[in-house]
Amino acid sequence: MAKTQGRAAIEKESRKRGMTAAGAAVATGTLAAISAPSLALVGAGATGMLAYRWWKHRAKNGIKF
Repeated sequence: MAKTQGRAAIEKESRKRGMTAAGAAVATGTLAAISAPSLALVGAGATGMLAYRWWKHRAKNGIKF
C-alpha cells in the first residue's frame, strides 16, 4: 500500500518542478541570446519536456493557478 502525500508536499513538489522548468527556459533564452542556436534548439526541447511534466503534475493533483 502506497503512502499518499499531503497537500503541502504536493505543492512543494510542484514549485520545485516549476522552478526547474523556469530555469531551463532562462538557460535556453541565454543560449539563444549569445548566438548558440544549435544549443538553444536542444534546450528548447528540454524546456518543453520539463514544462509539460510540470503542467501534467499540476493537472493530476488538481492544482489551479
